Amino acid sequence: MTAVGVVMATTAGMVLSTEVYAQSAGAIVVQGNRRIEADTVRSYFRTGPGESLSAARVDEAIKAMYATGLFRDVRVSRQGGRLVVQVAENEVINRVAFEGNRRLKTEQLQGEIESRARGTFSRATVQSDTQRLYDVYRRTGRQEVEIVPKTIEQPNGRIDLIFEITEGRKAGVRAINFVGNNAFGRQRLLDVMSTSESGILSWLKSNDVYDADRLNADQEAIRRLYLRSGYVDMRVLSARADFDQASNTFTVYIEIEEGPQYRIGTVDVQSNIRDVDGATLRGAVKTAPGAVYNVELVDKSLEDVTLEVARRGYAFAAVRPRGERDPSTLTVNLVYVVEEGPRVYVERINVRGNTRTQDRVIRREFDMAEGDAYNRVLVDRAERRLRNLGFFKEVKITTEPGSAADRVIVNVEVQDQPTGAFSIAGGFSTADGFIAEASVEERNFLGRGQFVRLGGMYGQRSRGINFSFTEPFLMDYRLSGGFDLFYRHTSRATFQPFESTSYGGTLRLGIPITEQFAMQLRYSAVSQRISMRDDQLNCFTGYGGQLSRYADGQFFEATDPRTAGRGAGTPQFTDANGLPTAVNTGTPYSCLRDGEVSAALRAINNRTRFISMVGYSLIYSNLDRATNPTQGLFAELRQDVAGVGGNARFVRTIGDARYYHDLTNDWVGMLRVQGGHIAGLGGRLDSVDQFFMGPELVRGFQTAGIGPRDFAIRQAAAAQGINRDADAIGGTMYWGASAEVTFPITFLPRDFGMRGALYADAGSVWGYNSVRSFNTGVGGVNLPVTLDGSDAHKIRSSVGVGLLWNSPFGPIRFDYSFVLSKARGDQTQAFRFSGGTRF
Repeated sequence: MTAVGVVMATTAGMVLSTEVYAQSAGAIVVQGNRRIEADTVRSYFRTGPGESLSAARVDEAIKAMYATGLFRDVRVSRQGGRLVVQVAENEVINRVAFEGNRRLKTEQLQGEIESRARGTFSRATVQSDTQRLYDVYRRTGRQEVEIVPKTIEQPNGRIDLIFEITEGRKAGVRAINFVGNNAFGRQRLLDVMSTSESGILSWLKSNDVYDADRLNADQEAIRRLYLRSGYVDMRVLSARADFDQASNTFTVYIEIEEGPQYRIGTVDVQSNIRDVDGATLRGAVKTAPGAVYNVELVDKSLEDVTLEVARRGYAFAAVRPRGERDPSTLTVNLVYVVEEGPRVYVERINVRGNTRTQDRVIRREFDMAEGDAYNRVLVDRAERRLRNLGFFKEVKITTEPGSAADRVIVNVEVQDQPTGAFSIAGGFSTADGFIAEASVEERNFLGRGQFVRLGGMYGQRSRGINFSFTEPFLMDYRLSGGFDLFYRHTSRATFQPFESTSYGGTLRLGIPITEQFAMQLRYSAVSQRISMRDDQLNCFTGYGGQLSRYADGQFFEATDPRTAGRGAGTPQFTDANGLPTAVNTGTPYSCLRDGEVSAALRAINNRTRFISMVGYSLIYSNLDRATNPTQGLFAELRQDVAGVGGNARFVRTIGDARYYHDLTNDWVGMLRVQGGHIAGLGGRLDSVDQFFMGPELVRGFQTAGIGPRDFAIRQAAAAQGINRDADAIGGTMYWGASAEVTFPITFLPRDFGMRGALYADAGSVWGYNSVRSFNTGVGGVNLPVTLDGSDAHKIRSSVGVGLLWNSPFGPIRFDYSFVLSKARGDQTQAFRFSGGTRF
């Protein structure tokens, strides 16, 4: 009630004395009303039989009328035996408008206020709306914003409500300072915060402004970081933001008390349910004695034990952890207590705030439905899943009592956010040259939670187009299904002396086994055509440049067209008298100068290969985050079998594992091992099916720079003083191991997003198993494949330094490597650059 209302209520009490006899309906006169019926006003002043209309009752009626928001003024007086109620109704809002808002859209501001067109005007509501608009602007860093609500009178008791806004300058976060952090460096703490510092790239981001809600969330993120690393006593003592009016910036101070690091002592499961043996539940526990205490593993253990007990028929069982700290040994003894919980059922699940995402997309993330037993652990899991979808700006799940004592209502509040993206990418790498890519994708297609992507790529050495579609809940089961279609053309390069045109597709089925372990099944069908230019083949076909051979294996070129097709062995030339002779005419090997290719590659020239294969992948990941991980393990085993139709037949197996560990002071260590094997089914492999490895295995080598090579053409060219590399022809086996440490570059601003790296790589490729010679079809000449020792299982190794730039335009990496060991024919490349731009 406004101050005017308070004065009027007091006046009414003075006029009416202490008690007035009950008034009849006709004795209450209403004046000044235009839209509101007089009986509606009288209803506030009526009394029951035998009751008196006292001054207190009148005061209550006036307050109730103000509370409706329909009146801006109410006056009560007594005229003879009548009670006169003089009212002034609030105007009706004709429209609500915003002026001066350039940084925030009108639609966004309209969603924050309660005043609406065709609604009743209320000064109290307008004041509340103004305060909310201040809060919205200040969350975007506009501390100097000024908002003035104004009204413009219109005919028939209507008004226009105008909010005049002067947005002011953006107030950024100048610095974020930490006190008391020893276990984690400043950079590591900043990495988990959503608030960032202002810098030269502030025009590209919006999280470098002070927001109290965001800072509260940052404190929780920091606390979770410490709890994942065993600091169970950790506390955020204070977090404050000091505003400097002169510079229009904030300085954030976060004071931390870390405490010691704890490890897990003993782990036990105690069951208070008669038919459930706690020992049989130990397999569902993820925490192990001796390991560093990790709150996420404790939460995961709660989920898994709860689900296991529910599977045994105890849907209402509750699991709670009990931890006993031992400061003398710095250990936490964990006991998971299982007991029968209250029998509470889910009466209803309300989903609110989703303007785009369909209800079923949200509901399917719950492992319980309406009518099922209520379990808080499963609700927490659903909330985490909804956040991880990336569809919502905000997710909040609350409960309220249902219609009975054993019923509960679950309320899910979400706020949709944009999930589509259009990107243009460009980059350059020492392997692929310049490349440009454009793509459009939608992660929540039509609000159904489906993923759709269409992309095109054009570069110096390759071009193509691809389309992907994924349904994350196939047939309403927690199975992901999808398909990929692609077309790709790759031009010849120094490491690939042929052109390749491929098109095809893949059908995928993803099967989650646990939260961290999954399987993927797939079927792929690919049509591939490999072609080479005539000048890469002219030493062995046609008349000009036919190759013949002496018995000792040396190659000679017969340039006289009249000698073509006379067979291998001694080249046929004629002397001055026209008689045959075995003397070389001395014509240089011109055909060897223009890029002759290996017999292993010639064997697949101008062939259309149809590859039909089935495969599966087993994937395990407990990484702390998908990009730039600092803790955890990622491991994948892939196996594909080609030969389900088509003309390619092989079994290919690939394994890859990476382990990340957060070292001290923002240094992150990574160990990686990888390996592969491919074997033909019922015959030899085509060379292109084998493994061509380079910097992805051992940095410091060119693309396809490691492994077996064909020296036959190289030797023939060398005999004529022509220098050329041996062709890479691939191997059937490889292994690799890498160790890398990344660290912050402290003398650069954090906005630069740069980190340094030190690494060491080792690996090998061997086991060539394709054609050993190729018949040219001219005179029966067979071109051999000469490995010349390059197929030995020899370890290649290197060490190097790198610079990683996680720029706003995409990740960029520079590496400079020093090769320590290599095999005959390997091609090195000390400097390597790769990167891209996204905007």
